[in-house]
Amino acid sequence: MKTRHFIVLAALLFIALGAEAQCVMCKAVAEDSAADGGLARGLNSGILYLMAIPYILLGTLYFVFFRKKKIFKSHV
Repeated sequence: MKTRHFIVLAALLFIALGAEAQCVMCKAVAEDSAADGGLARGLNSGILYLMAIPYILLGTLYFVFFRKKKIFKSHV
C-alpha cells in the first residue's frame, strides 16, 4: 500500500514539474514579443478567460441548486 502511495506521489511530482515548465515557456514568448505588446496582451486575456470560466460555471451551478433548494423548502 505504501509503495502505491509513493508511486502516485512521484508521478504527481513529475507532472507538476512539466506543467511549471510550460509556464516558463509562455513567459519567455511574452518577454520576446514585449516590443509591440500585442502577443502579451493576448496571452493575458487568454489566461484570464481560462481562469474565469470554471468560476462562472461553478457559481451558476451553485445558484441553480440554491434556487431549487429554496423553492422546494417553500412548497413543503
